[in-house]
This record gives sequence, C-alpha cells and structure tokens, in this order.
Amino acid sequence: MTIAEKQQEIVAEFALFDDWMQRYEYMIELGKSLPLISAEYKNDDHIIKGCQSKVWVHATLNDDKIAFTADSDAIITKGIIAILIRVFSNQHPKEILTSETGFIDEIGLKEHLSPTRANGLVSMIKQLKMYALAYQTQLS
Repeated sequence: MTIAEKQQEIVAEFALFDDWMQRYEYMIELGKSLPLISAEYKNDDHIIKGCQSKVWVHATLNDDKIAFTADSDAIITKGIIAILIRVFSNQHPKEILTSETGFIDEIGLKEHLSPTRANGLVSMIKQLKMYALAYQTQLS
C-alpha cells in the first residue's frame, strides 16, 4: 500500500467519528497497537527533540524499505506517532521524503492539538524524514 493510500485510509477512519473526543479515544487505541520499540533504543540518541512528551523512534532498513518502531510516555503522543509510523513504515526512503502530509490537516489533527503538541507533531515528521534521508543517502 502506498503512503497516499495509507493516508486516505486514515482520513476515512477519522471521518467515522462524530467528535474529537471519539477521535482522541481512537488515537489512544492506535497508540496501544504501536509496535513497541526495543528497550535498548529508549535513550537520548533516539528521542525526538522538540516534543513536550518523550518520544523515542528507531528505524531499520529492510529490502530498501524503512521499518519504524516507537514509544512515548504520553498516550495522545503515542497515538500521534502510531499514525505517522502507520503511514511511513515499510516504505522506500525516497517515497517518505517526497510525501506530503496534508492528511493531518484533513483529519483536523493539528487544529485540535495544543501548540506544544502541534510543534511535537512537526518534530516527529521531521525526524522520520531525517531517517529516510539518511537511508536514501546510503542507497544512492
């Protein structure tokens, strides 16, 4: 499934909910289903700078595609990173680098986050794309 297809799937899922309380609950559920990061990566080298909560991300390259794992100490933040990992994991680095993230606005996520969480969301996207850039450089 392409990044765009995954994004549209998420937009459709969020459209099923009538209000933001239901969407927050759904994000919390997504966070609970997040593939957990190994304890060895829950350190300062893997923490995302710019997030109010602690968010750790690790990436590996398998068959020219990046697999991400993550964790957070906050349930909403864990849901946010779960959404991003669902979109970007198991994709080619170039696809990640060239992808748009307009689906975040489509589901209304940014406007329903506190300013510090919205900044954290931007930092998460930047970090995932930095991993993609690093791996793309290795593949070139």
